[in-house]
Amino acid sequence: MKRTIVLVLALIFSGITLFAQKKDKSLFKEYAPGYYQNVILKDVRDVKEKKEPAEVDKRFQMDMSGIDIPNKMSLYKNVQWYNPTISQGNAGTCWAFSTTSYYETEVYRLTGQKIKISEIFTVYWEYVEKAKRYIQERGNSNFSEGSEANAVTRIYRDYGTVPEDVYTGLPKGQKFHSHDQMVKEMTSYLESVKARNAWNETEAIATIKEIMNHYIGQPPANFTYNGKNYTPKTFMSDVLKLKLDDYVEIMSLEQEPFWQQAEYKVPDNWWHSKEYYNVPLDEFMKAVKGAIRNGYTMAIGGDVSEPGMDRATQAAMIPTFDIPSDYIDDDARQFRFSNQTTGDDHGMHLVGYLEKNGKDWYLIKDSSSGSRNNDEKAPEFGFYFFHEDYFKLKMLGITVHKDAVKDLLKKFNK
Repeated sequence: MKRTIVLVLALIFSGITLFAQKKDKSLFKEYAPGYYQNVILKDVRDVKEKKEPAEVDKRFQMDMSGIDIPNKMSLYKNVQWYNPTISQGNAGTCWAFSTTSYYETEVYRLTGQKIKISEIFTVYWEYVEKAKRYIQERGNSNFSEGSEANAVTRIYRDYGTVPEDVYTGLPKGQKFHSHDQMVKEMTSYLESVKARNAWNETEAIATIKEIMNHYIGQPPANFTYNGKNYTPKTFMSDVLKLKLDDYVEIMSLEQEPFWQQAEYKVPDNWWHSKEYYNVPLDEFMKAVKGAIRNGYTMAIGGDVSEPGMDRATQAAMIPTFDIPSDYIDDDARQFRFSNQTTGDDHGMHLVGYLEKNGKDWYLIKDSSSGSRNNDEKAPEFGFYFFHEDYFKLKMLGITVHKDAVKDLLKKFNK
């Protein structure tokens, strides 16, 4: 009898703890055209100021009014130097922008050099690799703008890289990237190759390069940097000095065995990389928290199409009407991935953190237009602020230096 009473009381008190989280509210929020429509598209399409009424975008959102959101840069600890935020424009190449930003920080951490690296050099050669796989697989390979963080590592290893001022990939007079027409033309060409059964790889790759050379220019085979001549590969080895084998991918999904390397099964992993270290969610979050506190930033990827992500406050949270905080676990994460309410939509760079009320908030450097709808002169322009729960439920993978997660990696060797 005594035991029963103790058990009942334990259940009652655990229930009080579990449901102590205050219920969040929702609203349908109206968003007028923002930075993307008013700045980026105006540049890439050379659109003149229009007089007709702007269309209003109405979205189901978490109501963040009255919540004390730490959305000021001054509150956060920046764990390393990083370059100023840069916009990816109208191009779907967040994977290149976020991971390039990450490697720029790594170059500084390891060598003390502040260098701006070209994102579009990597994008150019990634399209070449995608086209090769498309030809080799007879059209059964994904060809789109998306890719993954470790694609940057692979391109650096195979092709090297260059400083941004050597190769911007921007048409003359244009401030923002836009690859719509280029991708449409390359896709149309590859579809015609498939329709004609004309699988000549040399000819196909030459045509893909010609299309890109027209839109974003031909990347240099050699160039001068600080008075010395380099190729992209010697720039990587002699200047950047990145040891690319020192970088690892970590994910947390129940659909693959934990404590094994596995394939990250999303369309943007078009080459079916099986390099991802798959760990339980608690270990995943422990790795993130430990790395950022020990001076390591990381490239991250996950879902940003959520009612708890608000471009007005630049904050991302998980509302209780999605799931209470205490219920976020491996099952909840996998459930959303399996039913496709969590997707691999965006890559970003985690550069800082703040601990508040027992939970982390993360400072996220972002290349998309969503983080640019407020004051362009404010230090927060181009950043998001992610609550720990948002990261835990919606961020699917990280790219980080192996030294930041060495205790985690030791468990794979047992």
